[in-house]
Amino acid sequence: MARLNYVELPVSDLAATRSFYEQLFGWSLTAFGPSYAATISGDTDLGLQGDPAEATAAPLPVIEVDDLESALAGVTAAGGTVVRPIFAFPGGRRFHFRDPSGNEVAAVRSG
Repeated sequence: MARLNYVELPVSDLAATRSFYEQLFGWSLTAFGPSYAATISGDTDLGLQGDPAEATAAPLPVIEVDDLESALAGVTAAGGTVVRPIFAFPGGRRFHFRDPSGNEVAAVRSG
């Protein structure tokens, strides 16, 4: 199974952007340190990355997979490029890759 479970936005002003989405949609965003906040709905969630060193250049779709290692191996077999190997973060492990058109995407395994 693979499904879109997260979209991470690079933000230049975390407080203002967090407030914007909370006011606009009535969402509650949880702070995960001084430079990150996210919804925790259990459905497709939104993350706000305020750390320029960690932020991607464009919105980052995150696809949940059952087997992270198999997905990693499948990226190159399917014609993509791994740009950030598997790493741990609060909530699971993920890696980043580029598709043949240059879009950066992440694959994640929660837990």
